[in-house]
Amino acid sequence: MHRFANPARFTRIADRVLPFAGFGAVAALGIGFYLALFVAPADYQQGETVRIMYVHVPSAWMALFIYVAMAVASAAALIWRHPLADVAAKASSPIGAGFAFLTLVTGSLWGRPMWGTWWEWDGRLTSMLILFFLYLGHMALMHAFEDQQRGYRAAAVLALVGVINVPIIKFSVDWWATLHQPASVLRLDGPTIHSSMLWPLLITALGFKLYFVTLVLLRMKSELIAARLRALDLARLKAS
Repeated sequence: MHRFANPARFTRIADRVLPFAGFGAVAALGIGFYLALFVAPADYQQGETVRIMYVHVPSAWMALFIYVAMAVASAAALIWRHPLADVAAKASSPIGAGFAFLTLVTGSLWGRPMWGTWWEWDGRLTSMLILFFLYLGHMALMHAFEDQQRGYRAAAVLALVGVINVPIIKFSVDWWATLHQPASVLRLDGPTIHSSMLWPLLITALGFKLYFVTLVLLRMKSELIAARLRALDLARLKAS
């Protein structure tokens, strides 16, 4: 893991990965959304409203995935003092917040015609809202201290504490009575969704994943450049 701690080596690897991730994201999202909008059938109960699923579900998966990745990076920063771990967590947090927000908005738009309400305080919706606030708290702590390292440490602790909310989001529909339907894709007995809907969903999810990889690498590179410029300015001030 420490082989990638050198910023120059990381930048070289990122430069190789970025074209593939970027073009892959565009291709997967283009194909996925085409299949979702024009090929996948309407649901026999929900009608055309079901097409919100192709944004809502991958967004929810990404919000959970990014938080877990952020928590792993935070653990690496706290335990092993990995120099790029805090940078990765800082770069990931706003992206995860965006996916969590998109999940809440699309869920509300989907819930209104299906449930007759924009919002319901059940386990799945409430725990996803808490996840969104955890992302906001993480970003706030990153910039809450004059000493950047103190902000990184505080944000890392929050990320690790908040990771307990992830299994609650996943299993809340099984633990409590809820309006939200149970899992239909990530199940021990296999997906219950028809392949005509499953493939567009999975391709779109792949596009979202590649989009995240592209964006987080660009943000990390930007953060490393900014850190380098700050170090040069500090050295110039000391020299003068």
